[in-house]
Amino acid sequence: MPPPPLLPPPMSTSPAAQQAVAWLHTARFLTTAPRLEHLPDLEVPEIAFVGRSNAGKSTCINTLTQQKRLAFASKTPGRTQAINLFSLGKQGITDAVLADLPGYGYAAVPKADKIRWQQVMANYLVTRENLTGVVMLVDPRHGLTELDDILLEVIRPRVEQGLKFLVLLTKADKLNRSEQNKALSIARLQAGGGEVKLFSAPKRQGVEEASLLLWQWTHPEPEPEPDPS
Repeated sequence: MPPPPLLPPPMSTSPAAQQAVAWLHTARFLTTAPRLEHLPDLEVPEIAFVGRSNAGKSTCINTLTQQKRLAFASKTPGRTQAINLFSLGKQGITDAVLADLPGYGYAAVPKADKIRWQQVMANYLVTRENLTGVVMLVDPRHGLTELDDILLEVIRPRVEQGLKFLVLLTKADKLNRSEQNKALSIARLQAGGGEVKLFSAPKRQGVEEASLLLWQWTHPEPEPEPDPS
């Protein structure tokens, strides 16, 4: 079944958001790595997308980049076992990279495969030197699960050292306003200092906010020069 067509980006509310949305549209496939040692050494900022299988990770990436099939959702959730990298940057010049990590927690995946990939993901999140930020996709109808909490513990030391962290509550259109507010409050308590935002691909809710945040993570404002006087 073909993926539903993505809605065109709405008129941005600010030049900065418009710039961020246009930048994400430059995303293009870079490489796939079945093991950590196959990842290229990169010096540009890298943002990893993580989440349980069926949390809407592929849909989120495709929505943010305004591309229908940049990130593929496996027909069998949890079976995609490789890290896929996508380059970002205008005129073919890479100034940042998105990393799509395998979904975790799907029941049908053999236990040995689950353990192996948990170790691979943990090693990536702990050792990847150019990792600048992590976006965790969570279905707010289920909330952060035990596996999400384990991943949070893995990255907590790096977050304390400055790693950026965002929880996107996907499929927010499935909740009414009261349920959305409750899900936000609970996730903020669990996110350990990370930012939490609602996200809906069909409604394009949160798209500009998330886009602008990713732009700011990878293009930080330069520190002001000290006043010589």
